Amino acid sequence: MTVTDEALPHAPPGTGETAGGEVAAALVDDLDAGFVVLYEAYRGAVFSTALRLCGRWAEAEDLSAEAFLRAYRALAGYEAARIAELRPRAWLLTILTNVWRNSVRSAVRHPPPGPIEDAPDPPDPGEGVEDAAARHETGRELGALLAELPETQRAAVVLRHVTDLPVAEIASVLDLPEGTVKSHISRGLARLRRLRTEPRHEPPHESRPEPHDRDLRRQKGGIR
Repeated sequence: MTVTDEALPHAPPGTGETAGGEVAAALVDDLDAGFVVLYEAYRGAVFSTALRLCGRWAEAEDLSAEAFLRAYRALAGYEAARIAELRPRAWLLTILTNVWRNSVRSAVRHPPPGPIEDAPDPPDPGEGVEDAAARHETGRELGALLAELPETQRAAVVLRHVTDLPVAEIASVLDLPEGTVKSHISRGLARLRRLRTEPRHEPPHESRPEPHDRDLRRQKGGIR
């Protein structure tokens, strides 16, 4: 399979800014009740984005939780007029992206992100077994490839082709010009295609003597 735009999973419909006005209005009316509306509307988009950014299920849960916590704390300090003008999806994903970037920079001593390892993508009840299996394997493969992209390219590709954000919204999230965002997306996809077709080389295993070989050498004085 060649990595194409269509091969990347998209966010489910109904979570875009068409609902953003209603979510913002709910937040203005009652912060706590409105935050439940915000969470239900965007938790899928936030988690899917986090999962593709970091590549680990448990870490994606932590990033998502931290993003929503920071969002609630921020909202508690906003005036009603500011909340009313929010574009909730882009605002939440900006927070998430910043949380992820901070986690990458503060965890440089840890191994780089690997493939999605702990659980598959959330199942679609109407999806057949064969399709679900194929989608899961594709998700694992793409997760490993996305982990090899530079940070900004990965974020741009994930926001466009996983979260399904328009370029203008990605530009707002990443605080970049739209032309730069398009370039990052294009270069990221090209790199994914290249990585997909390159042979994967396993590191050579270190040769170790069998136990009886060590015993023979010990008898000959090689090991004392």
